[in-house]
Order: sequence, then C-alpha cells, then structure tokens
Amino acid sequence: MLLDVEEIINLTDLSFIKVCNEQYGINRGVYNTIDAWFYKQGISNILERRNSIIYFLEFIKRNSGKENNHCKFGHGGLTTKLEEYYFPRMESTVSKIASNL
Repeated sequence: MLLDVEEIINLTDLSFIKVCNEQYGINRGVYNTIDAWFYKQGISNILERRNSIIYFLEFIKRNSGKENNHCKFGHGGLTTKLEEYYFPRMESTVSKIASNL
C-alpha cells in the first residue's frame, strides 16, 4: 500500500473508495456490501469500519495467491469470505476477554 492505514481511513468517501478500487479491484457496489456487512456486525463507527474493510481486503489479497491486486469473490463468495475473516477474530477476542475475567 502506498498510504498507511491511518491515512487511508481518514480520506473522503470518494477517495477511500478509489483506493479500494485501485489497490484491491473492488467497485463501489462491492465496497457498499462490505461496509453494510460490517455495520450489521455492530461496527457503527465509520473509522473502525473502514479499518476493518482495509484489513479484510488485505486478508483476501494475501490469501488469494494471485499476482494482481483484484479481489474476486464469485456468487455468494463475498459473504463467505467476510464470515471466514470476521468470526474467528471475534471468537479469539471473546476468548481473551473471558480468560481475563
């Protein structure tokens, strides 16, 4: 990435979506779907959501094994990948909290 995450998440909406398109090959529709999914998971703060989006896209990019920057999901694949990314992290966080009680 050319910019660091802190810089990216503070960009204007249009600029943030442009970075997502250029760095990860996702269009506005896919971005909106990802954004809405994280919002439904309870991440209402826009900066936290954008941070989650960037880390999710980096996760997809790293695990795709492809040379190009484009994230491809296929029919129904986006939700599967979001769940694959998000839920293990949440379970880990809950376990850490529970072990500290």
